[in-house]
Amino acid sequence: MSFLVNIFFAIILTLGFGYFAINVKKLVRNINMGRDVNRSDNSSARWNNMLMVALGQSKMVKRPVAGFMHILIYVGFVIINLELLEIIIDGLFGTHRVFAFLGGFYSFLIGSFEILAVLVLVAVVVFWARRNVLKLGRFANPDLNGKPRKDANYILYFEIVLMSLFLLMNAADFWLQQAGVEHYIQAGSFPISHFISPVFNGLNEGTVVMLERTFWWMHIVGILIFLNYLYYSKHLHILLAFPNTYYADLNAKGKIDNLESVTKEVQLMMDPNADPFAAPAPGADEAPAKFGASDVMDLNWVQLLNAYTCTECGRCTSSCPANQTGKKLSPRKIMMDTRDRLEEVGRNLDANKGVFVPDNKSLLNDYITQEELWACTSCNACVEECPVNISPLSIIMDMRRYLVMEQSAAPQSLNAMMTNIENNGAPWQYSQMDRLNWKSE
Repeated sequence: MSFLVNIFFAIILTLGFGYFAINVKKLVRNINMGRDVNRSDNSSARWNNMLMVALGQSKMVKRPVAGFMHILIYVGFVIINLELLEIIIDGLFGTHRVFAFLGGFYSFLIGSFEILAVLVLVAVVVFWARRNVLKLGRFANPDLNGKPRKDANYILYFEIVLMSLFLLMNAADFWLQQAGVEHYIQAGSFPISHFISPVFNGLNEGTVVMLERTFWWMHIVGILIFLNYLYYSKHLHILLAFPNTYYADLNAKGKIDNLESVTKEVQLMMDPNADPFAAPAPGADEAPAKFGASDVMDLNWVQLLNAYTCTECGRCTSSCPANQTGKKLSPRKIMMDTRDRLEEVGRNLDANKGVFVPDNKSLLNDYITQEELWACTSCNACVEECPVNISPLSIIMDMRRYLVMEQSAAPQSLNAMMTNIENNGAPWQYSQMDRLNWKSE
């Protein structure tokens, strides 16, 4: 009978990790739909950035309360799930607390896990209250209406259930150890769950064994469900924060990239020795098929990685001066819309055997409006605030570039400024001959 249970566990484990692998493959495919961009330079700075921002949570603590609570959940959840290795070995081979041979160190680990579990529960309750009772502005924003708001709460409920199952499993195990039940060896320290174990008093040993096994199975199955839910959730950042911070743009935030083809044209115009009628050099880069971006395929792969990494925390939107003054722009929505469109394109590929069939939709207009794009002041506040180094501004600038260079759809005020620069060499509607008139006033 035990052999059949082990086989069933192996099947559940294979299905859980197998489905996760399928979704990871889709994720990589969708990200690779983006244009190529080189982010392999300065590896030492990139590693440092990843360690400080993703692992060290250095940008989270700029808002101390949320930052401290997030660190508790982050550290607690990750460390507690180290026990997953023991659960997998026990499930596959029918052992129980296989790492008990570590003695005092094992007791220290289990005790630490329990204390962290309680801290995680406290932090989760605080986060739930911030969202649903206090209703902080950035969580009450219309950006989160519908699925995003529910998703955030689902994650909190998941964590409450998983931490509770962990403590109940240990409490039942502790009770069985004290009762001297066969197979439940004396192992581990239970500073929290030993207070819970009296709830099993009055039950017979067989019932408590059944409850312990139920909590154990629900805990491992819950972890596998949570793992596979990540792909459909904003909490994909648990995994993607590390590559996202590694491949982040290391240039100064005020530096905006220029199109290489345009740069070459300008350099040619500025070179007094250049022959404008000369044939292009062999192998010279051709002009891009499209200037800027109107859909997700026009963005680069790092921008698409950014979209999947977005935590939907709203720090970007809460610091955006355009949003604060009532403009329609929300940097968080820019990232959420990019991810939604990317997922839609992915489903199109899945339905058509890997071939994209035009669906008469695009990121521009169908998801992100021109009003949102032109409301941006390009101040970089959103980039500075993001705890995982996402850049909504880079997507906004590429879509603006498309509107100006492909559709000539810039606002009238901007068109007037560019006309003045072309005709007068300055943004103002005065000829160059009149520039110094002010000195005579």
